[in-house]
Amino acid sequence: MRAVTPQLRVRVTQSLIFVIYGVWFVGPFLAAGSWRWTQGWVALAVLVPVVLGHAMAVRRLNPALVRERQSVKPDTEPWDLAWNVVYWALMASVPVLAGLEARFDVEPGPWEELIVGAGLLALAFALSAWAMASNVFFEPTVRLQKERGQTVVDTGPYAAIRHPGYAGLVLWALATPLVLRSAWAWGGAVAVVAWLVVRTAREDRFLKKRLSGYADYAARVPYRLVPGVW
Repeated sequence: MRAVTPQLRVRVTQSLIFVIYGVWFVGPFLAAGSWRWTQGWVALAVLVPVVLGHAMAVRRLNPALVRERQSVKPDTEPWDLAWNVVYWALMASVPVLAGLEARFDVEPGPWEELIVGAGLLALAFALSAWAMASNVFFEPTVRLQKERGQTVVDTGPYAAIRHPGYAGLVLWALATPLVLRSAWAWGGAVAVVAWLVVRTAREDRFLKKRLSGYADYAARVPYRLVPGVW
């Protein structure tokens, strides 16, 4: 029986997430029962340019980070690998729930929701790009980057909140039901936000124990996701 090595754990996680990506793009239309589900295509038309713009901005502003993020490292915390699989599954559930809503002919929300959602989505990815441009240690998983001499980052959005990248993901989750004009999708979106709060708290504990200077930084910047709130 093959031993479960860190490398194997990473490969399994990446494979599961790849499968979930497929569900994310195909699943909503299968749930809707038609490839002619208009709102699904509208949502993709809004999301894809924003994602591509985010990728181009990060590549230009922090090219070294792009290279580092191309692979998940074997010394990633095991709990975070599991967290990532659940996170992407929850994210995929948001448009799938919207597709099910369409299958049952539930009237979508007003078009104004799409406009608000598109603006919120743009804000989410702009905040994420700003965080990634400010933090050369912004990797997709939680680990202590000893080989890169990881230090605390307190510039850019990190001067106001400790986890601006996760704040961007929260905004993305909240924007998606609006872009889809779907009431059912809010169930998945709320679950995503709750799961992000779990990771934020757990990563904070990890960094306070393992990263020199982080506890002092947390004392200076007390808010994790929302300035003045939490």
